[in-house]
Amino acid sequence: MSTGLLALISLLPIISVAVFLVLLRWPASRAMPIAYVVAVVLAYFIWQIPTTKIMAASVNGLIIALTLIYIIFGAILLLNTLLQSGAIQTIRQGFSDISPDRRIQVIIIAWLFGSFIEGSAGFGTPAAVAVPLMVGLGFPAMAAVVAGMIIQSTPVSFGAMGTPILVGINTGLSADPEMVAYALSRGYAEWDQFLAFIATKVALIHAMAGTFIPLLVASIMTRFFGKERSFAAGFKVWKFALFAAFSMTIPYLIVANTLGPEFPSMLGGLIGLAIVVTAAKQGFLMPKPDEVWDFDDRANWDAEWTGSMAQESLSSAGEKPAMGLIRAWSPYLFVAGLLVLTRFRALNLEAILRDSNPFITWSWPQIFGSDINASFQPLWSPGTIFIVVSLITILLHGLKGAEYKQAFGNSLKTLIPASTALVFTVPMVQVFINSSGGGSGYEQMPIALAEGVANLTGTAWPFFSTFIGGMGAFVAGSNTVSNMMFSLFQFGVGERIMVDPTWIVALQAVGGASGNIICVHNVVAASAVAGLIGKEGAVIRKTLLPFFYYALLTGSIGYGIVNMSTGLLNAGFFIAALIVAIMIYFIIKFNRHSIAETSAS
Repeated sequence: MSTGLLALISLLPIISVAVFLVLLRWPASRAMPIAYVVAVVLAYFIWQIPTTKIMAASVNGLIIALTLIYIIFGAILLLNTLLQSGAIQTIRQGFSDISPDRRIQVIIIAWLFGSFIEGSAGFGTPAAVAVPLMVGLGFPAMAAVVAGMIIQSTPVSFGAMGTPILVGINTGLSADPEMVAYALSRGYAEWDQFLAFIATKVALIHAMAGTFIPLLVASIMTRFFGKERSFAAGFKVWKFALFAAFSMTIPYLIVANTLGPEFPSMLGGLIGLAIVVTAAKQGFLMPKPDEVWDFDDRANWDAEWTGSMAQESLSSAGEKPAMGLIRAWSPYLFVAGLLVLTRFRALNLEAILRDSNPFITWSWPQIFGSDINASFQPLWSPGTIFIVVSLITILLHGLKGAEYKQAFGNSLKTLIPASTALVFTVPMVQVFINSSGGGSGYEQMPIALAEGVANLTGTAWPFFSTFIGGMGAFVAGSNTVSNMMFSLFQFGVGERIMVDPTWIVALQAVGGASGNIICVHNVVAASAVAGLIGKEGAVIRKTLLPFFYYALLTGSIGYGIVNMSTGLLNAGFFIAALIVAIMIYFIIKFNRHSIAETSAS
């Protein structure tokens, strides 16, 4: 079978997701079973994968889905516990004291706090923390989910203390024993130094593209969830949005170049949070009182915006006496602290929490005699941290047993509807990526798809490399897995088109991060945390623009860099400059419109 035809066939599971979930607007609970069947049919009849391996991949997918459900449950339980204690009311007031403007709030919570949590834990944890927090503050559930997905871009490559680099790229490249010799030829005797060298390139590209992410978060929120349904309202806070972007990306870039890939997102988010909150409290770049933006009255919200969690958050407001801000925030501080402590490599708690002891690591090696292994480490899971902190909150906030019981019951009710989508989504992904070694001798579906694209694009590959990385994250739900699958392939394409292959690997990592913006099972998980079930396609439609912005801009920057020998006026830098010029045009346009409105009034 030709490479092009094989690539087209490999695309069918992704096409089925796009058609049923995004275009026909089916809920994931209906669309993903079809995508799973398509992947199984292709694996069995075209790739000729043994039935036992398909079953093993499906079972592994179910196990991974259950680990996600466990994390989701923990996040929902913590939020419901805070709703019962009245802490959410205090937290909401605390943000109102900084600024009642929802554009400011979403930038601080999603972009800055979310980046810190991504750097600490990764693997979708920012959505599990930031999304329910925004819902508790009165955001429409869908607005919270969309914001939580968009920021899963710039910080993701250094999420979970650098896991996408230290595990993803490391595993992908080290599969070729000649890579060590290549690293040595570039002057890196230590493999870790070579990974850090690639990480600095990843950080540079991310820092440039991340400049406009806070502005996109604010403008997309006002476009889809504002009374006026306009991008303009979001662009009006461009000064604050750019200030928040640079407050994170500059420390992020410095840390990547000095401390390595473990800390850029965590320290960038934390430093940015300290800078921006302090400045905002002093009124720096804050909207004037008559320019404060809020959502329309709840009665006017579209029905698809809200979830069960939003209704409960509002009904719980005012039932408890006010508490201090530090006391109200203390559970989230405990979550952040425990995530950092358990993932901080110098403490080496990972060796204890992920020990091979069967009581600590629940494993199923070589499922059904295949080469697929499954495991779950409950002590390492963020879900356990959420649950433990929810129990600590009983003492911190003086909850009664009946109140915690109600929080527990409400969490189960929210969780159950989401399970149907996940138990098909993740098995589909596992069948898709575990499709090598069949009787046909074809490469696994993602690699077959990437090879087909590479053969078509030739020297224009850098423009497409980020989209391939994004596709890997879209189906696998992980930048780390995408990097494992494609890093060596991307390196090889870089050599084939005779450019510096380390830049192409960096583009893979950046593209894999951007794919998290539209990743199906991350959307399902984030929606579940917000109590928003069956609207996954609507979320993805709203995050497609930020994904294309990110993947196209970074791919263009990458093309420009690897072709600098032809001059700065090459196609890559031209397209990147055009994208930036468009953003600046809208900033100027909407700013002039705002000044004209103010003068008229």
